Amino acid sequence: MSAADDNAHTTPKRKAAPSGCAFSKVLIANRGEIAVRVIRACRDLGIKTAAVYSDEDRNALHVRLADEAYALGGSTAAESYLRSDALIAAIQRSGADAVHPGYGFFSENADFARAVTTAGVTFIGPAPEAIEVMGDKISARHAATSCGVDPVPGTTEKLLEAAQIEAFADVYGWPVAVKAAYGGGGRGMKVVRQASEAAAAVESAQREALAYFGRDELYMERYFDAARHVEVQVLADAHGNCIHLGTRDCSAQRRHQKLIEEAPAPDIDPEILEAMGQAAIAVAQGCGYVNAGTVEFLYAEGSFYYLEMNTRLQVEHPVTELVTGIDLVEQQLRVAGGEPLTLTQSDIVTDGCSIEVRVNAEDPAGGAFLPSPGLVTELRPAQGYATRWDGGYEAGDTVSAYYDNLIGKLVVWGRNRDVAIGRLLRALSETRIAGVATTISAAEAILKHPDFAAVTHSTRWVEEQLDLTNVRSTLEPSTIGASVDTENTATKVRHEIEAEVDGKRFNVALWAPQIESADPQRRAASHRKSRSPSRMSAGSAEIKVGMQGTIIKLLVEVGDEVQSGDPVAVLEAMKMENNIIAERAGTVAEVRVQVGDSVGSGDTIAVIE
Repeated sequence: MSAADDNAHTTPKRKAAPSGCAFSKVLIANRGEIAVRVIRACRDLGIKTAAVYSDEDRNALHVRLADEAYALGGSTAAESYLRSDALIAAIQRSGADAVHPGYGFFSENADFARAVTTAGVTFIGPAPEAIEVMGDKISARHAATSCGVDPVPGTTEKLLEAAQIEAFADVYGWPVAVKAAYGGGGRGMKVVRQASEAAAAVESAQREALAYFGRDELYMERYFDAARHVEVQVLADAHGNCIHLGTRDCSAQRRHQKLIEEAPAPDIDPEILEAMGQAAIAVAQGCGYVNAGTVEFLYAEGSFYYLEMNTRLQVEHPVTELVTGIDLVEQQLRVAGGEPLTLTQSDIVTDGCSIEVRVNAEDPAGGAFLPSPGLVTELRPAQGYATRWDGGYEAGDTVSAYYDNLIGKLVVWGRNRDVAIGRLLRALSETRIAGVATTISAAEAILKHPDFAAVTHSTRWVEEQLDLTNVRSTLEPSTIGASVDTENTATKVRHEIEAEVDGKRFNVALWAPQIESADPQRRAASHRKSRSPSRMSAGSAEIKVGMQGTIIKLLVEVGDEVQSGDPVAVLEAMKMENNIIAERAGTVAEVRVQVGDSVGSGDTIAVIE
């Protein structure tokens, strides 16, 4: 494999886009790296930006970069970014004439899109009616069928109880995928492999769907164990034009969350890829779609099946941008402003290969991928030719347990796939992140594996075949605190104070004595946040949690008998559910938490005798 390029990276020729844009100020109803991405695209076009933030995100990167920022209150997503009333109030206070929803949260919520447009503000995305059709994955299956596109075998009615899963499996066989009807990105999805798992899967999927999308309706599909996840990027305007920008392969996944994405999808017959593109256009036009969207397919046994349409910008959109030379966020802004596409299908030329790694705050050791919230003490992404970093954090920022744990995305381009893999491995080796565990070591293991090079991997490959036994993520203790006044280190430190006036944020810097909280519980919580996640010692009588999070379900009571490996509680951290496991057999002597309790890394939740 060669990582050296003989040719410069040149993007395909295309019609020049007009300068300027219809909007004067855009509010970004999101957080993290996608909010940062949209802010930068707006700045490129001379558009002012307004950010929104929770109490946890008061000094987040997207808040620092925006021209203005407005408080939503609360810490959890339900208390902040999923409060439509707070968002609409922020829109009105800001005077923004457009809203970009990013991805996740309300990005595929028709009610929110309708509330925005009712307020006289442009929603940068499809019309509410298209979101309703495609956002409800059940009605989307009907829409695809009516366009002549075959969906994955599944149901067209909502899943209400476990017995429906068993009846479905009697017809199509196990396993069965239980999925959020109003979700995407693998959130609220569970794979059921036998009848005994059905009830728990329904309950868990409903909780995740409600927490991430605000709705808990579910449906079922046949689950392919050896399938590839291939998707098509589409662009459509309000003047009847619709094009596709090629394919992406997102088959390297864990917990149905993508780890690595690439464009174009490799090792598939070009005629099949073009058929996917045309099917994606048919689906988009069939629901009157306008703006950027992604149509997802499963590719298995030489055929492809419609999976769902994501009515928003995808996390993995940068790989499409690097192989086509098209700024998708700019296109979103222009289309939402009423401009016709200046591109035709013949203008779209795919040049080379682009691969993206999602760098998440998780510890992949042993394949566990345990969430690792905490203070980022160092963050130095790689640089170099055809190397891009889309991040939502800088050194000194804190990755909260309340939200998705994506730190950033490392993306490269190469003239072919081998060059891109080599370049990405080089870039990963140069990237430095400390204070939290990351998935970088797992990404390196994937990229170096012969199955990935040969494109024989599937959506289950990481969890079932990739050996991550020896993969480790080194954690370093948090060392960055308040900046010290070197002229008077004994008495004063520099404090950054955020003030809010009518919900609008201002920063004030003060030199003042360091203040230790008088609240012992708050001090203890602060100390816990700086600790590295710890794992239980083998056979320990004390059941400890390995990460900060919230107890959402208790599976045992005092006096219950448990075996080694039995789950005793369910912990939610960074929007993911994690089973807390007993590591010895015995009788439950103590249960020290209740449902709804927040816990820190290393906290004991139960004791086994």
